[in-house]
Amino acid sequence: MKILLADDHAVVRQGLKQILAAEFTRATFGEAANGQQALEKIWKEHWDVVVLDLSMPGRGGLEVLTEIKRCRPQVPVLVLSMHPEDPFAVRLLKAGAAGYMTKESAPEELVGAVRKVMSGGRYVSATLAEKMASYLINDVQTPPHERLSDREFMILRMIASGKPVGAIARELALSVKTVSTYRARVLEKMGLSNNAELVHYAFQNHLVAQQLETTQSTRPIEEAQAVREAPLPQPAKPAEPAPPAKRARRAKAPAEPNPLPAHHRRSRPPIFLL
Repeated sequence: MKILLADDHAVVRQGLKQILAAEFTRATFGEAANGQQALEKIWKEHWDVVVLDLSMPGRGGLEVLTEIKRCRPQVPVLVLSMHPEDPFAVRLLKAGAAGYMTKESAPEELVGAVRKVMSGGRYVSATLAEKMASYLINDVQTPPHERLSDREFMILRMIASGKPVGAIARELALSVKTVSTYRARVLEKMGLSNNAELVHYAFQNHLVAQQLETTQSTRPIEEAQAVREAPLPQPAKPAEPAPPAKRARRAKAPAEPNPLPAHHRRSRPPIFLL
């Protein structure tokens, strides 16, 4: 049994490996830190199940999933993500994922999900199953982003994450003109006018990580505050002149001893000149 763990955080891969190794004692594990590494391993080796993170650097989880189902349609892919189920799960299940679960799920849920997808089933949480049933019964109106194609949805998320058109084009191996065309389609289908409205919609509907929004919005404030609070450089104090060196006092030479004995040491009488 071979399990491929694809996540850009080494600590997450290690945690997943420990959880699954405790239950599947004969399993061997492979690891991938981004979408391209995951695809290369899938092309070269056989895997019984792939646990795939949705948000990785380079090729995103949705694009990697589509490529896996194109070249290895029999390999079950369980998507494990930090994003809530509502905006992503149905789209990923339609794209071929065998299951979707959030990283907040309990370890036993992960083990159960892997067992289910390996046996040929589909895994959805009880909460998601209830919501899907509610949509069918109540004929809930589909949100605008659900009308987008997979490529359009991917570009929507990349724009909302702050990536410029040129960077998106390089990452997806498309021309800038093609990316601009996709952007125009996204705005038209969703009834939006510009990128600002698109970004607002994406954050409001949890299509991108909330942490990114907080980081980008507060970074200029934090940088400005850091500049304001930084202590002003103090002028260097002039070096104090060294105290003048004290002149060494000449030691008094010891008095020469008088060679006369003590009884001869009498003062001479004074001499008066007349």
